Amino acid sequence: MKLQRMNRRALALGALAVSGALTLTACGSDETGTGGGGSSAAADASNIKCDDASGQVLADGSSAQKNAVDAWVKQFSAACKVEINYKAGGSGAGVTAFTQGQVPWAGSDSALKPEEVAASKKVCKGGQGIDLPMVGGPIAVGYNVPGVDNLVLDAPTIAKIFDSKITNWNDPAIAKLNPDAKLPNLKIQAFHRSDESGTTDNFTKYLIATAKKDFPYEGGKAWQAKGGQSAPQSSGVAAQVKQTAGAIGYFELSYAKDGIKTVAIDTGASKPVQATVENATKAISDAKVVGTGKDLALQLNYGTTADGAYPMVLVTYEIACDKGNKADTLPAVKAFLRYAASEDGQKILAENDYAPMPDDIIAKVRTTVESLS
Repeated sequence: MKLQRMNRRALALGALAVSGALTLTACGSDETGTGGGGSSAAADASNIKCDDASGQVLADGSSAQKNAVDAWVKQFSAACKVEINYKAGGSGAGVTAFTQGQVPWAGSDSALKPEEVAASKKVCKGGQGIDLPMVGGPIAVGYNVPGVDNLVLDAPTIAKIFDSKITNWNDPAIAKLNPDAKLPNLKIQAFHRSDESGTTDNFTKYLIATAKKDFPYEGGKAWQAKGGQSAPQSSGVAAQVKQTAGAIGYFELSYAKDGIKTVAIDTGASKPVQATVENATKAISDAKVVGTGKDLALQLNYGTTADGAYPMVLVTYEIACDKGNKADTLPAVKAFLRYAASEDGQKILAENDYAPMPDDIIAKVRTTVESLS
């Protein structure tokens, strides 16, 4: 958590330093700057529709989307004078807080399970909790192998590494995928999440879908494979990878900072695919909406072999009541989610190493947000 706070503080200071001096050409505006004269941040704020939003809103959930939520809150709170407090306690904690009526919306890297939908009906009077896909991104596999600047792995090899079946960096399976690399005789230190995590859920879904023989587990938010070491939250895993020679771990791309190198995946495409925002969006574009009614839960195609599609992705859902929202928080929640799903809100994601939702999916989210009651 300390590392995470440092990253957010650095992001904010960086935005202040460049505001009014640089234009982020990728998005055509400085979404995260605080703005000097004529800054686009002020223009973004003027585009935010606040309606009757007021007061304070407490939310909880996915730590994977914490950096994205922070960027949204910065712009939204400046425009609407609403205090949003997002406690990134993890997807499991967020869903529990939502179904117990402690928060009006939550973030989760996994769609609601049937029993969680049933529990939500007790707090969503006349309605139920629904999944709104809002944030996408690659799950990067970060590594720390001295002398190796480029590393390619495939799903079976990743599965064996994280199940303690491949334990040294000069293993023949790794060498075959990296014929030009000088792989050291060094023990592999594989790190996984110690807490229940949607990131773990999606990481293992990918391995189960593409390398079931080598990763014979049911999957879920809790880590199940053998061996390895653990650390809390994505920031903790990233910190361990950075400081441990021979380490490898999984976390959102936004945590692959300060010199952490990431694995390119051999998916069977014409060339290995790097973990980038653009490549993640290509993979998410192949997803199908499998939710019913207003629920927009997605089914991701982890086995895609399309060129440039990075398959190890997660989608973070904002979870809210479709009906029966509390009158005192509905205006603020609706206004905030409207902004997050807006063109401006989605542009902010790429600036923070997240993947915007594909156009057809985010269009459905926008329609659903407007119908919340």
